[in-house]
Formats: sequence, C-alpha cells, structure tokens
Amino acid sequence: MERGRTNHLRLMGAEQQALFEQAETEEASFAFVVRSMHLNFLKPARMDDVLDVVTWPVAVKGASIMLAQEVRRGEDVLVKAEVRVAFISGGRAQPIPKSIRAMMKADLIS
Repeated sequence: MERGRTNHLRLMGAEQQALFEQAETEEASFAFVVRSMHLNFLKPARMDDVLDVVTWPVAVKGASIMLAQEVRRGEDVLVKAEVRVAFISGGRAQPIPKSIRAMMKADLIS
C-alpha cells in the first residue's frame, strides 16, 4: 500500500525528486509519514496473485491528507484502507506547502 501511495503521485505526473527539490525551497527537510491507518480485510490474497493497489485522495486538512486505498485482484476487492498521511518538517507537523498541494491537486479536495 505504501508503494500504491508513491505511485499515486507518480501517475499524477508528480516526479517525487522534482517535487522534493521544489518543496525544499519552501520547507527544509520534509517527509510524509503515516499518522493512522484503518484496514478492513475482506478476502485473502494468495502467493503469486497479481494485485492492484488503487489510491485516491479523500480530504486535505492543513498538515494531513486522508487517502482511500483498495487492494484488488481483478474485480475482487481484498482490502480497503483509510490512511491519514501527515506532512512533517523540522520534526513537527506543518501545513502542506502550496507547491505540493498544487502538484497533488489537493486544493480541489475539501
């Protein structure tokens, strides 16, 4: 699911290295960290299953983003998750910089 969140940014056209370099001009050393995660396991996966992780933003509030994720095998949903990711800079939660919000299209989400 972590890779799904990373790929979500990449597939939106946000190269993380360029995003990080741009954000560093606004905020020194930052990271996104998982603050909380609620998982609902619906069906088991098996070895060698090809799985898809689907990720979409639900809400943005200051220093955090709520994401929804599903792990799927074909049409079957195996796991549903609600993930709150916090923006940390200087060891503390900070408002998400405008450049990152714009790149994630977070300003369109309430």
